[in-house]
Amino acid sequence: MKGFNPMTISADTVFSNLQKIDQVDPVTSAIYREQAQEVLATPSITLKLRSAIADRLNRANNDLALHTVGSEDSY
Repeated sequence: MKGFNPMTISADTVFSNLQKIDQVDPVTSAIYREQAQEVLATPSITLKLRSAIADRLNRANNDLALHTVGSEDSY
């Protein structure tokens, strides 16, 4: 993805996608995470929305770690 393009996908859509990130395949999940990172790096998006996206992304990443890291894995 070459930078966040607000005309392609809205920050609200990114937030909505993060709400259902645990219901999609790994490739789609990775795309949603990448889109979220782009939103977080876009200063023209309100801080309130970027904070909500950051919080949701953090929860999704923690959940991913809990479900994919085994007892013998280091993370």
